[in-house]
Amino acid sequence: MAITLHSDGAAREVTGSKHTLEVDGKRYLIDCGAFQGKREESDKKNRALVPDPASIDAVIMTHAHFDHCGMLPLLVKRGFKGNVWSTPATRDLAGLIMMDSARIQARDAEYLSKQAGKKGQNFDWKPLYDEQDAVEAAGQFVTVNYDRPFTVEGGPLVTFRDAGHILGSATVHVTVEGAGGKKTRIGFSGDLGRPDKPIIRDPAPMAPVDYLVLESTYGDRRHESSVDAQDRLAKVVSDTVKRGGKVIIPAFAVERTQELVYHLHLLSDAGLIPKVPIWVDSPMAVNATSIFQVHPECYDRETHEAFLKHHVNPFGFNELKFSTSVDDSKMLNRLQGPAIIISADGMCEAGRIQHHLIHNISDDRNTILIVGYMAANTLGRRIKDGQKQVRIHGEPFTVKARIEEIKAFSAHADYVETWDWLSKTDLSSLKTVFLVHGEDEALAAFKKFLEGKGLKDVRIVEYGQSYTLD
Repeated sequence: MAITLHSDGAAREVTGSKHTLEVDGKRYLIDCGAFQGKREESDKKNRALVPDPASIDAVIMTHAHFDHCGMLPLLVKRGFKGNVWSTPATRDLAGLIMMDSARIQARDAEYLSKQAGKKGQNFDWKPLYDEQDAVEAAGQFVTVNYDRPFTVEGGPLVTFRDAGHILGSATVHVTVEGAGGKKTRIGFSGDLGRPDKPIIRDPAPMAPVDYLVLESTYGDRRHESSVDAQDRLAKVVSDTVKRGGKVIIPAFAVERTQELVYHLHLLSDAGLIPKVPIWVDSPMAVNATSIFQVHPECYDRETHEAFLKHHVNPFGFNELKFSTSVDDSKMLNRLQGPAIIISADGMCEAGRIQHHLIHNISDDRNTILIVGYMAANTLGRRIKDGQKQVRIHGEPFTVKARIEEIKAFSAHADYVETWDWLSKTDLSSLKTVFLVHGEDEALAAFKKFLEGKGLKDVRIVEYGQSYTLD
């Protein structure tokens, strides 16, 4: 039996997750994510997609972040007719994210066309896909709950286990049975979450595997203690309010926004932060929060105890307001006095967060609070790295606001947490670990760390390369 792993993304970078598992000529795509970063380079990679989409037999989704599901509509547009397997919560969130992406692309095309027209330039850029493509992709999902093995298109046996990363996120365990009953087991970590995070459960251990495709986002870094996150958040808010400023938080609409709301709810109830308006300015985050509310099966015990047991909404309290219209969002740019504004996109590459940065980044009373991973070449990364002047919508802005970072809010396990998760698995049959979803320094450090733990064959996956598994 011939089994091959091919990388079409997230190789030496943390975006564009796409890995093709080929088994005796049948092709299974693990995730179909979008590249983010430099606009021209990302657009070129996204348009390349994967070879011959119509020949893909099925897609298996680990979770609904844009860099894991964002190119599904293009895959469908180019001829993919198979099933997209996921957990129920992933299906719901992916539908929301794909539709939002289609709308953003349409708005970008309109805006950029007008800008080019003003300069007398030709403009021929077209969106990768439209809303109808997103609808059709959502219609191809088939959902399976955690820990319920299922057969994919008459081929491998697959099991989802909770990855503890975002609502509905899963690790993927694939069993391929060959001649004479010989079994080859392949694991995909997807994006692995952290223990003791609020709302969702801890990552579940994986069953034994022969090969493991493992994320490496924080392969060279430790996170701050999750216990300290609330204290740090309270201090940033209190200090900024004393200066009469606003706290601007770029946050992914899925998971990070809900986690921040959860923490702010607890801090507000305990009187540990001043009573100031707290705005969630992201239509997708509003909708995603509704999806969180209808999937309590993904919640951990602490959330049940703190909120659900007492019939309290963990995502609603007096100071919290949701912006649902463009007029609401524009009003926030005129808002006087202290406030907290949580807005997407989490890497500051698109969406309403860019308008909030335009109006607030040059005021030294304000704070830009970084709470998640910022990929290389994104606006968020430039702000995080301390660049004194940044360009937003083509215009230069001097960075005078204070830049703070709370690493404990990351949804990715660091290298020690990843090893703690991995060490709960029986590794006696593990032949090879393939490292993906990491930048060069993180990959090199994580490879050395795992080899130091006794793993014999640890490889850094290269973009466009194939690896024989059996």
